[in-house]
Amino acid sequence: MNIIQVANVRWFNATAWYALYLSKLLQQDGHNVLVLTLPDTPPDSMARDMGLHTLPMDLNSNNPLRLARTCVDMVRLVRSFQPQIINCHRGESFFLWGMLRKLGLPFQLVRTRGDQRAPRSDFFNRWLHKNVASSVVVTNKRMASHFLKTMRTPEDQVWCIHGGVDRKTFAFDAQGRRRVREEFGFGPNDFVIGLVGRFDEVKGQKELAQCVARLREKHGLNHIRLFYIGFETATKQDQVQQWIQELGIQDITCISGKRNDMAACISALDLGVVASLWSEAIARAALEIMACERPLVSSDVNVMPDLVPDQGLFPAGDNQAMLGTLLAAVTKPEVRESLIQEERKTMSQLTGNDFLKRTLNLYSSLSNKAD
Repeated sequence: MNIIQVANVRWFNATAWYALYLSKLLQQDGHNVLVLTLPDTPPDSMARDMGLHTLPMDLNSNNPLRLARTCVDMVRLVRSFQPQIINCHRGESFFLWGMLRKLGLPFQLVRTRGDQRAPRSDFFNRWLHKNVASSVVVTNKRMASHFLKTMRTPEDQVWCIHGGVDRKTFAFDAQGRRRVREEFGFGPNDFVIGLVGRFDEVKGQKELAQCVARLREKHGLNHIRLFYIGFETATKQDQVQQWIQELGIQDITCISGKRNDMAACISALDLGVVASLWSEAIARAALEIMACERPLVSSDVNVMPDLVPDQGLFPAGDNQAMLGTLLAAVTKPEVRESLIQEERKTMSQLTGNDFLKRTLNLYSSLSNKAD
């Protein structure tokens, strides 16, 4: 198939990752894939580094003249590339692609909602997703429920397709675990609690630090260590280090910075934590932690209840609940083993190949309808 993935995302976030990883899987499967990106953005650079065929296009402009030129370029592209499927991973330009389809250009239009914000349920939005889009892909069950119940999108048009993970890249690495633990000074008897993700308020680095401090002070767990596998973005590293010092846990906390050995860093953990206050519509980090067979506990935001069993979930922003969940996981080996076993079952259905197959099932069904 000829497929266009519209990845007009400014930052390399989970939405961009979902679009680019899917594009790579489709390309490796023999499909002709073109990725539309925003010029001079991290997703554009990453797509090219991944060996994808890209076309930078100013799809997010509010300038009427630029928008008009972009529309002309879109028409020319559809006529020359002749895509069977166009998949929009962001809302910007979705309406424009929809209008081209309504004007008779021969392609099927998919809208993938990989962000946490539910669309407004007004008449225009309901019409757009029901009558203009060929299908809507959502990345978690909560968003699926919103489309089915609130947006009243027909059931056969809503597909829930979780992201997958490359199990060859992300797997438990015993040698890497030993190397990384030695590098950061974690001893054989230390229990390492880790959070994977950029430094940002949404990720809950501060809340996790507060809970780790209480585990040490109130519960006497002096063997615990805190490992932030990430780097500064919206929140600066100096701010994170200030929290750590104020809580008195600077002697047990390490920050990885940018790494090229993520599987080894994750393997160094004894417990992974997603402490996010919101977001996590796709949860790339959670998938990678579970693929490395590290037990994972998480806040209950968005996709996380689809991935983590109830015993590993706590309400987002509830430090007392997070503390209780962490305490059980740290002190009870049977809890950690149960988490691993349940999450192993989940990950058996979330490989890259599963991601590809579910997407191709959708694309093929749409292509058959067009025929």
